[in-house]
Amino acid sequence: MTNSKSSRKFQLNSIQDSIRDFGFDGWLLYDFRGLNPLALNVLGISESEKGSRRFFYFIPAQGEPVKLVHRIESSALDHLLGKKIVYLTWQELHDGLKEMVGECGQVAMEYSPDNANPYISRVDAGTVELVRGLGVEVVSSGNLIQNFEARWTDKQWDLHLRADELNRAAFDEAWKLIAESLRSGKAIREAEVQDYVMDYYAEHGMTTYHPPIVGVNANSGDPHYCPSHGADAEIKVGDFVLLDMWAKMDVPEGVYSDLTKVGFMGESVPEEYKKIFDIVAAARDAGIDCARSAFAEGRELQGWEVDRATRQVIEDAGYGEYFIHRTGHNIGTETHGNGAHMDDLETKEDRLVLPLTCFSIEPGIYLEKFGIRSEINVFIDADSQVNVTGGLQTEVIPVLGQY
Repeated sequence: MTNSKSSRKFQLNSIQDSIRDFGFDGWLLYDFRGLNPLALNVLGISESEKGSRRFFYFIPAQGEPVKLVHRIESSALDHLLGKKIVYLTWQELHDGLKEMVGECGQVAMEYSPDNANPYISRVDAGTVELVRGLGVEVVSSGNLIQNFEARWTDKQWDLHLRADELNRAAFDEAWKLIAESLRSGKAIREAEVQDYVMDYYAEHGMTTYHPPIVGVNANSGDPHYCPSHGADAEIKVGDFVLLDMWAKMDVPEGVYSDLTKVGFMGESVPEEYKKIFDIVAAARDAGIDCARSAFAEGRELQGWEVDRATRQVIEDAGYGEYFIHRTGHNIGTETHGNGAHMDDLETKEDRLVLPLTCFSIEPGIYLEKFGIRSEINVFIDADSQVNVTGGLQTEVIPVLGQY
């Protein structure tokens, strides 16, 4: 293993401040062959640099960190500050671990009680048992991870605003393409719209990990539907179309804009679509209001609360069984980032919604003939102000009437 990691910035003081803020005695970072990518990210170790032997890195709330590394890979953590303990046998590993955590009462690891949040649970049960056997209480490092994986810089907020501007323009271009094709009598298919959007992204300096969702009629009722050439549907006059589009500026530290909008391929929108859209939009707005009220009051907000506020609107309207995914996800350099998600369905997301993090709010109702989702992005700035990007869609777009 080379020592190319040495140039990476590791902010020990900031990490220790966070450990103290959350009331932990320390943070015990562990990996074996890349099983814990969260720890690797925090420690500045890339996928290509992961080792083949177990290592531990203990950051106490105060004082010098301690490394525990195998003799074969004794330089694995040399790019980090701290005392080094080298082990060979499993007995020496256990002794070294005991020396590291000492008399600590509560230590954070990438662990979630009852695996309630699998995004955090990266340390295997046996290793947790080993640490507990030393008389240490193991707690979740979920909020610590957010501090170093999910918070945006001022530059990233600016990059998001630029991506948001271009992404919203891409929706306009996609609707125009469909409208012009329908008016001219030219057949247009889902995959053609998808290709058009990807070309738009490339022409405007954007990138994405996957083409957008273009779903017509029943296909819009599948939250993860994605067309492909030869396995897509034609879009016709009188059809309902959902567009879910995500992209970021193709530069280092670029962060995503991830939006969903819906349109009817006609000049006026039938009542059946209006009715469902109004419920979805009200649910979306309830999620935004939940975040705004919490930060205005200066109280802590957990991700599950935003989901619950959003979901309650749809349940009260009698469509709870048709809202089949969480309300939102963290957004960062990856579309689904390592911060708190807005989820009280698939997981009980008890991580805090922290300043300088971004997430989506995207409720949906998915019926047999069509599905409606409305997605915007929310960024909590350094002053705890709630910023909504993406534009609040207020009605189903009558595409042939508007474009």
